[in-house]
Amino acid sequence: MAISFFMDQHVPAAISRGLRLRGIDVLTAYEDSADRLPDEELLQRATSTGRILVTQDDDLLEIGNRWMREGREFAGIVYFHQLNITIGKAIDDIELLARCCNNAEFRSQIQFLPLR
Repeated sequence: MAISFFMDQHVPAAISRGLRLRGIDVLTAYEDSADRLPDEELLQRATSTGRILVTQDDDLLEIGNRWMREGREFAGIVYFHQLNITIGKAIDDIELLARCCNNAEFRSQIQFLPLR
């Protein structure tokens, strides 16, 4: 079963649109009225919806790493730096993850993009 994603407010809308055109389940922080939540609450919200958080936010990357060290569970994070990946490559890589992975593989893990 394909996994679903929760896009933080910094992820370009073109990525969400491109994924949806490919049949990938995406919910944005804006659509969920979570775009103003503090970062830790945003990660908690994504986890409570059973969705992998997609972000470009270095603070969320640090929070995810801290939670991993502390043994705190979260649904997972897909992280990419905006200068290291094109929108098209981000769409391709996230689609691949959605089709090839499952939620258990992402549990309390961070996946960096681009995939190589």
